[in-house]
Amino acid sequence: MKKLVTILFTVFLLISNLGIKVDAENISPPNVSGDGVVLMDATTGQILYGRNVDEQFPPASTTKIMTALLTIENTKPDDVVTISNDFTIRDHALLDGNSLCLQNGEQIKVKDLLYGLLLRSANDAAVALAEHISGSVSNFANLMNERAKELGCTTASFQNPNGLYNKDHKVSAKDLALILRKLAEYPEFREIATTESYTIPPTNKTNQAKTILDRSLTNEDKLIYKGSSDYYEGIEGGKTGYTIQSLHSYVAVATRNNERLIVTIMHGNVFDSYFADARALFDYGFNNFKLNKAFSKGQTVTYYTEADGKKIPLVAAEDFYYVTDKNSQSKPTFKFYNSSIKVDKFTKGELITNINLKLDSKSIGNLNLLSGINYSPNVSRSNSLMSFLRKLYIPYVAIGTLAVVLLSTLMIRKMNLLKKEF
Repeated sequence: MKKLVTILFTVFLLISNLGIKVDAENISPPNVSGDGVVLMDATTGQILYGRNVDEQFPPASTTKIMTALLTIENTKPDDVVTISNDFTIRDHALLDGNSLCLQNGEQIKVKDLLYGLLLRSANDAAVALAEHISGSVSNFANLMNERAKELGCTTASFQNPNGLYNKDHKVSAKDLALILRKLAEYPEFREIATTESYTIPPTNKTNQAKTILDRSLTNEDKLIYKGSSDYYEGIEGGKTGYTIQSLHSYVAVATRNNERLIVTIMHGNVFDSYFADARALFDYGFNNFKLNKAFSKGQTVTYYTEADGKKIPLVAAEDFYYVTDKNSQSKPTFKFYNSSIKVDKFTKGELITNINLKLDSKSIGNLNLLSGINYSPNVSRSNSLMSFLRKLYIPYVAIGTLAVVLLSTLMIRKMNLLKKEF
């Protein structure tokens, strides 16, 4: 019996140790191809895993996520784009590769060009959109770089709207993730990027037969196909890219349990490996990290205390989220000092100050604080001062009056004595 108990106990220990080992392996990031790699939490912008995150690489057709972003932000889906009459001969170097076979003078909707841009990765669609928005490819490239800076990008150097190779056309994995982070906010992108197939309707330059032949589009992103072995639950879209000089690139976004993650893989040597690599990175992120909310918009965060004891609630200007390991119990902390407030009065909803939140002594961002009420501290302070002076004034007046009476009495007595002596 003792031997049996010993054997069972030993087996239990072995199983327990095996389980611990497996868990330990799960918290390690996967080995993925690509010289530039980023796994980003979209809500906070925090990088959960990265490799050469700020190094510039040629992005190939992943460039088109910026073109899509600017198109969504600057046009309407039903806007009609008129292809210029010399389109097919001008900027020929930017029309190579995948295309919609756009024709001179053709009129086509923005929505259809976006489908061509994101599903077929059509280079002529990118040029047509660029010229429609900015008048020329060079002007559009300037707009791309300006918008990138607004999004916090520091390495973006876009030269064209489609990613055909140019030695100066470069961006980092981190910056591509920041661009996709913004693009993923738009439902138009998520709808188009997760569409398996789409046929562009006939235009003034095409008939039904040509439309079926040239304009029937199939999505190149394998992660969006439900029922396939490549499908990833929660995928919201992605974009592939390849040229001989740029090698393979891929960006994708997925959401599970209200947590959105972004994957960027750049400059990879292995064809199609980025789909499996993206799945592995998403799994690593969703399995090992959690998104937490520290404060909700309008929630009281702290108080400013007036001299008279009045407490002014300071509320969060926006929701504040942070990311931790799945098993972490750490909570954000901050320091607030009355002396940091420099306002004369409080108006409800007015920006008063901001605080820096830290998690395990590491800064995780700043939170703006608004006044939760209307309050005029100057009037209050003035009233408090007057009240204080009144309190001082009354006893001093009484004492002064009494002193005058006593002094007058003494003087009268003294005068009376002098009269008697005379």
